[in-house]
Amino acid sequence: LVLKLIADVGLVGKPNAGKSTLISRCSKARPKIADYPFTTLQPVLGIVDLGEYRSFAMADIPGLIEGAHEGAGLGFEFLKHIERTRIIVHIIDIMPIDGSDPAENYYAVRNELEKYSTLLAQKEEVVVANKTDLDPDNKIVKKIKKKLKKEVIGVSAVTGNGVNKLIETLWQKIEQIKKNTEQ
Repeated sequence: LVLKLIADVGLVGKPNAGKSTLISRCSKARPKIADYPFTTLQPVLGIVDLGEYRSFAMADIPGLIEGAHEGAGLGFEFLKHIERTRIIVHIIDIMPIDGSDPAENYYAVRNELEKYSTLLAQKEEVVVANKTDLDPDNKIVKKIKKKLKKEVIGVSAVTGNGVNKLIETLWQKIEQIKKNTEQ
């Protein structure tokens, strides 16, 4: 027996990108949150309640590292959970502690998804630049958008800034996916 769908939305990204903080901001889920890599060791599920009988399930997936598609850092286990979501929310830390480039971190995780599964690589994706409270003039987020050439939603999981826009965007995409699969 294989569970086909774990959640509507799966949060992916490098360790310490703010996935657990975001799910705790969006839902009543209370994952362990700390400032060291791999605080999250198992997926955490939360229900995002938008009111008016609108809700969806969100899964916080442990951080992905290079080589995850080959099993590094429990990669197989984490990647199989992502396969069982409708939408991937790719969280980018705009100011990584290690000084790495946020756009390069996006491509590193994206590469792991593509190497693991072509179906996974084709899933609907929403790119989120997290920790915008550290970028008050929005220069870093603009630079990331320019490098990625993609729509990027800026949020601060800590302050909640931009989170409502993200939740509404996800709701709309989930509803569209459901309509498309019913036809």
